[in-house]
Amino acid sequence: MFEFFRTHTKLLLALLVVLIIPSFVFFGVQGYTQFNDPSNRTVARVGDRKITQNEWDFAHQRQIEQVRRQMPGVDARLLDSPEFKRETLDGLIRDEVLRRTAEQLHLATTDERLQRAFVSDPQLAFLRQSDGRINREMLAAQGMSVEQFEARLRYDLTIRQVLDGVGSTVVTVRTPARLALDALLERRDVQIQTFAAADYAARVNPTDDELQAFYADPANQERFKAPEQAQIEYVVLDLPTIAAGIAVPEEDLRKYYDENAARYTQAEERRASHILVKADKDAPAADRAAAKAKAEALLAEVRANPASFADVARRNSDDPGSAALGGDLDFFGRGAMVKPFEDAVFAMKPGEISPVVETDFGYHIIRLDAVRGGERRPFEAVRAEIADEVRRQLAQRRYAEAAEQFTNTVYEQADSLQPVIDKLGLQRRTATVQRTPAPGATGPLASQALLEAVFGAEALRNRRNTDAIETAPNQLVSARVVQHEPQRVRSFDEVRDQVRAAVVAQQAAAKARADGEARLAALKAAGGEGDAGLPPPLPLSRASTLGQPPAVVDAVLRADATQLPTVFGVDLGTMGYAVVRVTQVRPPAPDAPEVVQLQPRYAQAWGDAETRAYFEALKARHKVSVTAPAPRTP
Repeated sequence: MFEFFRTHTKLLLALLVVLIIPSFVFFGVQGYTQFNDPSNRTVARVGDRKITQNEWDFAHQRQIEQVRRQMPGVDARLLDSPEFKRETLDGLIRDEVLRRTAEQLHLATTDERLQRAFVSDPQLAFLRQSDGRINREMLAAQGMSVEQFEARLRYDLTIRQVLDGVGSTVVTVRTPARLALDALLERRDVQIQTFAAADYAARVNPTDDELQAFYADPANQERFKAPEQAQIEYVVLDLPTIAAGIAVPEEDLRKYYDENAARYTQAEERRASHILVKADKDAPAADRAAAKAKAEALLAEVRANPASFADVARRNSDDPGSAALGGDLDFFGRGAMVKPFEDAVFAMKPGEISPVVETDFGYHIIRLDAVRGGERRPFEAVRAEIADEVRRQLAQRRYAEAAEQFTNTVYEQADSLQPVIDKLGLQRRTATVQRTPAPGATGPLASQALLEAVFGAEALRNRRNTDAIETAPNQLVSARVVQHEPQRVRSFDEVRDQVRAAVVAQQAAAKARADGEARLAALKAAGGEGDAGLPPPLPLSRASTLGQPPAVVDAVLRADATQLPTVFGVDLGTMGYAVVRVTQVRPPAPDAPEVVQLQPRYAQAWGDAETRAYFEALKARHKVSVTAPAPRTP
C-alpha cells in the first residue's frame, strides 16, 4: 500500500489538484473561512431561523452595557458568568418565538395604545417630561432616537400580547386555591424538645485512632482536599493604563476649554408664564382667526395692566396644566418647548410680554419671568476634568494600535511578559487563582475566560504567556503561570484541627440522638398523653416557622392529623435530635386577612405557571432547538 503511494506521488498530487481547486472556485476562499469561523456557529434554532454565536455575543455585550448603565457598581463576575450569558440566549429565543406567534395571530399595537402605555407605565417614568412628552436628552443617553424608541416600545407591546392573553385571564378554581392556601397557612400546635449536639460537645474527647480513622475514610477525603491553584503574573492593557502615560501641554488644555465652552457652561433655563387660546392646526381658518382675535384682545388687556397677567391666565387660558397656576410653566431649557414658543422665550428679557405667538396648539401670550444659568465655569475649576478627558480621548485613539502591539508581543515572545512590559510601560501584577473566580473577585481576576486560559494545557505545561484575553471593554490581559499546585489531599497534620472538629460534631450528634430517642421511647410508652415535661405548645405553620429547622417544620406538617396527639422524632444530623408532639390542627378561616391577602398572589402564581406552560408549547410548535452547551455548575 505505502509502496504504491511512493511510486505514484505525481499522480496523487494531480488528483488532489483536480478535487480541491474546483471546490475553491465554487465556494471561494471566503466560504471556507466563514465555514470555519466559530462566530458563525449556530447556537440555537427557531424553526428555520438560525441564531449564531456572533449574534449571541453581540446581544450579550449589549445586555452587559445596559446593566452597567443602570447599576454601575455591579459585580463584573456576575455579568461574565455562563448563567448570565445563557439568559441572553434564552432572551433571543423568547423574542423570536413571540415575534413569530404575534405575526401568526396578526397582533398589532395602535398609536393610541402606544401613547397610553408610554404615559401610564411607571417603568417609563424617567423618560417622561412633566407635560407627558418624551425626554429626548434622557433617551439620547440610552443610545436611542425617538423613532427607535417608539419602534421598540411598539414591538414590545405587540409581542407582550402573546403571553398576556394567558397570564391575565387565568381563573383560579376555589377548591384547589383553598387547599393550596390551607397547606401554607394551616397552624399546628406542637411541643418540641430539642437535644442540641452543641450541648454534648464538651462531653466527648475522641482518641487519635478515631481521628485517624475518620481522616482515612474514603467518604471523608473530599472535604480535606486542597483545591488546584496557580500563582500567576499578569499584565493589563486598558484605557487608564495608556492615559497614565500621556502628558498634555497646558496650551492644549486651554484650547480644549475654549473649543468646548458649551460643556463647561451651565445650561441656560428660563421661567415663563403663558396664556393659551387653543386652536388646532387643522381647525378651519375661520376658527383660527377667531382664536387669534381673542388672543390679541387678551394681549391688549395684560399689556394695559401687566399685574393682571396671572389672573387673566386663570380665567382665560386653555392650558389646563398651567392655567390654575396663573400660566406658570416653571423653568425649562432649550428643546423642551415647540420651536416658535422657544424662539420667542429665549429672545425676551425678564418681565417682557411677547406679541401673540402662533404654534400648532394655538395662540400664546408669553411673559418671561426669570432667567438662570448660562455662566461658564472658570478654567482652573475644570482643569483636572479637562486633563482627564483629553487623556481619555488620546488613550482611546491609541488603544487600537497598543492592543495590536500587546496581542502580537505576548504571542510572539511567549516565554516572558517582560517584552510587553518594556514596550508598553505596563505594570507586572501577581495573584494566586483557581479555575473559577474567587468570591468577590473584581477586574480581570473575575474573568472566567482568563482563568480558563491560565489553566489551559499550553500555559500550564510550557509556562507560556496566555493569548491576549479581553476581560472587559477596552481591556486586554495576558497571564503567565509561575507555579502550579494540582489538587491534592492535605496531610493529616495539616487538617488535624478540622478532623477533630468533625469527629467531635459527629460524636456529639450521636449522643444527642441517643438521648432524644430514649426520650421519644418514654413518651410513646406513656401513649403520648400529657405534656410529660415538654415545653409549651407553639403555633407552627409554613408561613410562620418560628425559627425551627426546616426538617422539623416539614415533619410537623406531614404528620398524620387524624390521630392526635401524635409524637415522633426528627433526626437533625450534626445539629442533634428533636422530639415533637403535635396536639392540634387549626386551618385558617376562609375570611382570614392572610387568606384574603394571598388569594391574588396565588392567582398570579397560577397565571405565571400557565404562561410558562404556554410558552413551552410555543417553543415546541416553532421547533426550538439549542446546540450551545448548558452553563456549568461550579
